Amino acid sequence: MITELHLTNFKCFENQIIALKHLTLLSGLNGMGKSTVIQALLLLRQSYERDGRISRLELNGELTSLGTAQDVRFEHAQTDDMSIGLLDDHVGKVVWRFCINPSTDVLSIQHQPEQDHHSIAQMSLFQRHFQYLQAERIGPRNAFETSDFQVRQRRQLGPQGAYTAHFLALFGNDDIALRKLQHPDAASLSLKHQVEAWLNIISPGTRLNITSVPDMDIVGLRYSFTSGRSESNPYRTTNVGFGLTYTLPILVALLSSPPGALLLLENPEAHLHPKGQSLIGELLARAAAAGQQIIVETHSDHILNGIRVAVRQQQIPPQQVALHFFERDAQTGKHLVLTPQIDHHGRINEWPDYFFDQYERSLEALLLPVTDNEF
Repeated sequence: MITELHLTNFKCFENQIIALKHLTLLSGLNGMGKSTVIQALLLLRQSYERDGRISRLELNGELTSLGTAQDVRFEHAQTDDMSIGLLDDHVGKVVWRFCINPSTDVLSIQHQPEQDHHSIAQMSLFQRHFQYLQAERIGPRNAFETSDFQVRQRRQLGPQGAYTAHFLALFGNDDIALRKLQHPDAASLSLKHQVEAWLNIISPGTRLNITSVPDMDIVGLRYSFTSGRSESNPYRTTNVGFGLTYTLPILVALLSSPPGALLLLENPEAHLHPKGQSLIGELLARAAAAGQQIIVETHSDHILNGIRVAVRQQQIPPQQVALHFFERDAQTGKHLVLTPQIDHHGRINEWPDYFFDQYERSLEALLLPVTDNEF
């Protein structure tokens, strides 16, 4: 498991260490550096995938596109190098240092890690069991694309979740990887039945209808809904709304990934009712406690509270959860990372300004005495 990320002269950080745990939650106002953490990991992953080792840093690829070196170089850097370091609980500290040539989008390596290639290849970031789901996922479609290479060989859903329907068509009958995530109301341990059971909390009675059309390299996905013993006709995803389709890749990633997998998830709460958001928070905590490492960027207090409830209910130990709040100092302009602590009751020891406190701020404004000139 990766326990630390160390960034030097990378984007908004001159020199920053971010602790990573089984479940790491990244929060903060927009433009404060949350995405930078995920992007650093993605750059290493996509550079490694190029030729099976990191011989250079590819700034633009399938996982992320960040422009040129000038775009990722810390604005006030005193040197012409940039480094990304990882602390792994098995491999130790691994650091890659790159030369900055402002006009290029491929950074040559200045310093290779001390560890050999075989040791680095064992890190979860470079293993097969990896999923990244970005904030802008594929919404409802009449048909979804397929990829035998990405799905059958690499077991990838795609950064936008584009191959989720194809993944379910191929592996929907396989049992889920983690029995601890088993939903008690599911018809079986199969991935499809488990996904349906968890979807039922978000939208009661949901059933998945998946149809492969191999001659056209597409997969059809429709939803039907049960009521008692009856079941509705299958509906196109475009007639059901965004929530189910946007959430489907998140559930499939969590339920299909084994212990030791690394998941990077952006805004899993998108298009979900608060009840569904809280459910995702609980499921994230349970998956992390069962052995996955999950790094999630979120703006949802319901995700946070779902995690807090999971801690309170002893579904995950508090020491396996890291909460990071990103902000910028108004005087110096320096980007800061604050790390509130959570205890076994789910209580948090400090609440920086704008750390999931908007509900209280709005409620306070609503409780102010009403004056006549307000009407």
